Amino acid sequence: MSAGQLARLVEVPQDARPYYRALASAVRDRILDGRLPVRVRLPAERQLAEALGVSRTTVTSAYDRLRGQGYLESRQGAGSWTALPDPSACADNPWASADDGGLLPLHAAAPPASRFLDEALAHAGAGYHRFTLGMGYDPIGLPELRAAVAARYTARGLATRPDQIIVTTGAQQAIHLLMTLHAGAGDPVLLESPTYPHVIDLARLRGARIVPVGVPADGRHLDLLISAARQSGARLAYLIPDFQNPTGHLMSADDRAALVAAARRHDLTVIVDETWTELAIDDLDQPPPTAVFDTDGRVVSVGSASKLWWGGLRIGWIRASAALVRRLAVLRASVDIASALFEQLVVARLFDRIEETRAERRRALAASRAALVDVLRRELPDWSFRVPGGGGSLWIRLGAPIATPLSEAAAAAGVRLAPGPWFGVDGTLEGHLRLPFTQPPDVLVDAVRRIAASRGAAGRSPRASLIPAL
Repeated sequence: MSAGQLARLVEVPQDARPYYRALASAVRDRILDGRLPVRVRLPAERQLAEALGVSRTTVTSAYDRLRGQGYLESRQGAGSWTALPDPSACADNPWASADDGGLLPLHAAAPPASRFLDEALAHAGAGYHRFTLGMGYDPIGLPELRAAVAARYTARGLATRPDQIIVTTGAQQAIHLLMTLHAGAGDPVLLESPTYPHVIDLARLRGARIVPVGVPADGRHLDLLISAARQSGARLAYLIPDFQNPTGHLMSADDRAALVAAARRHDLTVIVDETWTELAIDDLDQPPPTAVFDTDGRVVSVGSASKLWWGGLRIGWIRASAALVRRLAVLRASVDIASALFEQLVVARLFDRIEETRAERRRALAASRAALVDVLRRELPDWSFRVPGGGGSLWIRLGAPIATPLSEAAAAAGVRLAPGPWFGVDGTLEGHLRLPFTQPPDVLVDAVRRIAASRGAAGRSPRASLIPAL
């Protein structure tokens, strides 16, 4: 791109102050809205300065700022070209919480996109035309994606065929389909407490009777779960054995085996949410999938691309018996017939980079977890928590039932929080707070400092809107 072309494209007013910041912001905005493509070589600093009628120092400062933000890459002798920053390391994201007043989004445990996403998008785009001669949708899912998911289960020690996989529009739809199939009005459904908030909403939507089973601070007490199943007569349970959301607990192999044995005795179907399974941070002896211990189809596994690669892909899956997959395909046809083909192609490609992605996530989450733990211990030493070996959040014990007023005060200070009652039934868990470590370290440090500064204002802030936690 020539200097004249770029000068016309950015249109920075001459009276903008400081000018270099306005120039850098304009270039960044053009990259983000697509008018300035990625990997385009920009004019030399001297040429652009002449075209804009400013000093070369001004353009140099703007280019330096863009390089620091990750929107410009340079090499000696080769010039500079546009780029997109690594989202796992860059806090400068103008789209984050754009509809939430610009608050720091600590209500959602959602990592940014993997750096492998760009290549997968390009690969999917290059091959997309191959599918235009057909219908373009399959209620069970793209065969190559189902094969990739099945191969991953097999690699994890659970032999799986592609006909045991159905692709869904995110894990949320997967859970919705299973709940619709297995739970009706008045039916008891076992849920951990705390647990994933949208599952509580879904059980209520179905009119089910929620049977909460507590998850103590020292981990699950399996006898509580088995006792609740026996006494309630529940025929369906929803559990998160791997880095439970929000507590981060990891169920042992022995407990998984005992759980499945109990499910067999009490005629219980267990929905196992494996959304966080691939996100171990520490070197752990991670147990095998819960369905390894299943011999009669009582364990139905749900997975997702959202935490490992990116939530915007909206691709999930269910692993079940081939017969149940066919029933689910008929049921989901009344909702959306099939998941988007392009996203399925992207995720199928990403499975080729799964180990590299896990290593990338491990590095980023470890750094963010360390930063969050350190700043909490310095700024809020009276709060208690355990550090999980994986997943994406800390489950904070506040020492007093103040989660809701604290969240309201934090919102006034620019931080959106997920108070404990979001994760419980009937207003419980007011003494807890979930803090995710899926944001960059500097965002987490800034957020905790704001929380600490606003804690005294709890109860005086305006009501915070109830935005669902992820």
